[in-house]
Amino acid sequence: MRPFSEIEIPYFSRMKLKQKGLGLLKITILLLFLMSILGGCALFRPAPQKLFQHARIYEPFDAIIVPGIPLRNGGTWDSIMKARVLWSVYLYNKGITKNIIFSGNAVYSPYIEAQAMSLYAQALGIPKEHIVIEPLALHSTENVYFSYKIAREKGFKSIGLATDPFQAALLYRFTKKRFRTRITPIPILFDTIRTMNSVRPVIDPQPAYVENWKSIIETQSARFRRRGTRGKNIHFEKRRMDAL
Repeated sequence: MRPFSEIEIPYFSRMKLKQKGLGLLKITILLLFLMSILGGCALFRPAPQKLFQHARIYEPFDAIIVPGIPLRNGGTWDSIMKARVLWSVYLYNKGITKNIIFSGNAVYSPYIEAQAMSLYAQALGIPKEHIVIEPLALHSTENVYFSYKIAREKGFKSIGLATDPFQAALLYRFTKKRFRTRITPIPILFDTIRTMNSVRPVIDPQPAYVENWKSIIETQSARFRRRGTRGKNIHFEKRRMDAL
């Protein structure tokens, strides 16, 4: 019997092994790419607690921007929307912000994200007159851009970006590059809002519902959506946006 190393592997079997090897290589490259991104967020950005302490230097903020997240088709929030709303409520109740700008269109579900988050915030005691709804944004970069424009119109001078740490890290360069006015990241401290997790606000989601709604997947190509994620669909001025 010939040693295993000398046994000839049939051509098609060799091709399958080669394809499998290429597939594993692609997966490995993708994992390394993701690790570099996540590692970059963790290694080259301050920890959420440190960013929060830094943000308190500028309090009280005239407004914080809270990017939207889809409301489920049944009209209920998921853990991410809950965390963002609870964090905005915490910041308002602590006097860290005077107003809250909820941002987001009906992107992946037939509910305007900003409106839905506003309803939950009101159910948790935030006065309606201190909530601003931005209903146009389809991507996180647009959440910041359109909310910034509203802040300018309302004369808000200081702005914070209140969201989960990962999204705050992804938007860091965008906010620094495109806006002359400081947009201070205020990442969620999950240990802080954990004591609030037992709240079960009940809302009527109907005011946020959009008739004849179409998903962004139907209205925008994958390439156009990728551009939107990077802020490439926004028609910026030639210079960075003027200070407030």
